[in-house]
Order: sequence, then structure tokens, then C-alpha cells
Amino acid sequence: MKNGGCPYGTHRVISPAGVLPQPADKIDNDMEIYDNEVLIDVKTLNIDSASFTEIVRRVLDKKPSEVTTKEEMDAIGAKMMEIVENAGKHKNPWTGSGGMLLGTVEEIGPNYVGDLKVGDKIATLVSLSLTPLRIDEIIEMRPAIDQVDIKGKAILFQSGIYGIIPDDMPEKTALSALDVAGAPAQAAKLCQLNQKVLVIGGGGKSGLLCLYEAKKRVGVNGLVVCAAGSQKSEDRARSLDLANEYFHMDATDAVGMYNKAMELTNGELFDVVINCVSIENTEMASILSCKDDGTVYFFSMATSFTKAALGAEGVGKDVNMIIGNGYTKGHAAVTLQCLREHEGLRKLFEEMYA
Repeated sequence: MKNGGCPYGTHRVISPAGVLPQPADKIDNDMEIYDNEVLIDVKTLNIDSASFTEIVRRVLDKKPSEVTTKEEMDAIGAKMMEIVENAGKHKNPWTGSGGMLLGTVEEIGPNYVGDLKVGDKIATLVSLSLTPLRIDEIIEMRPAIDQVDIKGKAILFQSGIYGIIPDDMPEKTALSALDVAGAPAQAAKLCQLNQKVLVIGGGGKSGLLCLYEAKKRVGVNGLVVCAAGSQKSEDRARSLDLANEYFHMDATDAVGMYNKAMELTNGELFDVVINCVSIENTEMASILSCKDDGTVYFFSMATSFTKAALGAEGVGKDVNMIIGNGYTKGHAAVTLQCLREHEGLRKLFEEMYA
């Protein structure tokens, strides 16, 4: 065991010198722990949706839902292992994002401060883009839901947040929900009584949870609208009664989204717009749909800060834009409670992810 680990993991950074593990190009993924680290026996990687979508596009020129053969999955797996071999972590070289993992605590350094015990089943709530990771073997891949079962190890730093897997739901159901825990928790903070809220990408995993929290917060006189990416995802949200209005549209069609927003709000636009889409170039659809002094929350890791900032300036929009921080206090508890409160939502997550 090694001594003197930095709580933020800087002792693992190989290059460039002086940066934190997330922006680093390469980190040390030697699985001999420092005295303030936790070693995890990894069972499942839940890859960030934007990251997995881009890997599949680069490797196969397909969408994840179109991947069906063993040969295709092997090609994706090879690229994932290449990423980890080169960087010491699963940081997508094109999106910069990672995901999170499910595993069992194997060893705890004597100077680690926390309540973890050896044998605890946890989901890390920090990104794979900063987590030292070693993949020994890829066991199974579920491309449609961005999950990959592996044999491997990972390191949790002293500063790393995590969630204990609860006993009242399947592991992979909890993992899938906790992967996007920041989104519904932020929605719970942002959405207020009587507001008009638009969730773009509302038929996806994070979008469904955001719709539920938004509808709960705005009350009977508020308006929650689901903008899905397809008829199938629209129908999924509609079947759960998570919004007041539903439609599906290409989220890169900024003017089309604006016109629909004007129609649904009688020209007032939305107080809060939440972007959960995993593709690029959806910034302006979000910004144009939001009223002046309103709030746009970009949860999507496909968001470009440059496109959002300069795009808003270019159309004269004075809106508050929030970067999709995957962490907010109590986010794990808020997210798991969504599944406990809404039977249909929980059933859907169990069917899709468990």
C-alpha cells in the first residue's frame, strides 16, 4: 500500500502535470491502492449516453440501438479497452465524458475517511472520465441501454461520491437511475409552483425522471411539456402520464422547437428548459424555447459551452444557463425516491435496465 494520496486524486495524474484527474490525458491505473483510496471490484460500467453513442458512431457508424451482432459488440469492446489502456480511465476522446460503475468494495485504505465497508455494493457517482480503471475482460454488452458487464477493478478517491445500492430494487435498475441522478435532483431545485417547463429528450432515461420531478413541483396550475426524439419515446412518456403535453421533434431544429414552444405557451415561452438529449447541436432549440430571464439546464454531455454562449448572444437571449453538473446535494436519494413513488416509472426502469 502506498502513502500520501491527494484527496482529489492528483497523485494519479501522469500527464499533463499539475491538473486534476478529469482533464488529465493519462492517469495511473495501477490497482495497488494509496492509504486514502478504495479499491472496487467492478461488475458493470454504465457508459454516459453521449459517450457511448459517439463510440458506436465512430466504430460502426450506427446508433447503439442498432448494434445486434457479437462482432459489432466485440468491436465496441475493443475500442473501450483501447481507451482505458491509453488513458488509464474511460474518458471518451471525442466527448470527454465517461459514465459510472457498479461494483463491490474490495479494499479500503486505513486513512480513508467514510462509512464504507468491505463487501458494500456501490455505484460510483463520479465520472469514469476521472476514475482509475482496469478492464480485464468484457463479459456482456447491452448497447441499447449503454451498459457493459466486465471483469475489472477501479479506484475511488477520498473525494469521490458514491451511492449504496438499496435492497428494495434490482442492482442494475438502481445503477441506471443513479447514472443520471443529477438531472431529476436539479429539476427538483429549479422547477417551482405554476411554472412552464419543457424537457427536451423527455422520453429518455434522464428525461423521464425530470418530467416526474417537474410535474410534482409545478403543481396543477403549471405546465410540463415532453419534447421527445421519436414517436416511440413520446409514447413511452405519455403512457406514464408524466407531462401535460407531448410531442416529438428533431432537437437540432431550433426554429421548429421555438415555434412549437410559442404554440404551447401562447407566446410566453418556458420558464425552465431542461436539455437531456445525447446528440450535438441542440443548444439553440433549448435557448430559443426559454423566455428572457428563464433558466436553461443543459444536462446533456453533448452540449457545447461555446455554441450555447455565443448562440444565445447571437439571438439576443438573456437566459440563465446551467452546466449539467451531475452532482447536487441529495441527488441519489431524490432519484431513487422517484422510482419508489411512481410505480409505472419503476416498472419501466426494471423492464429496460434490470
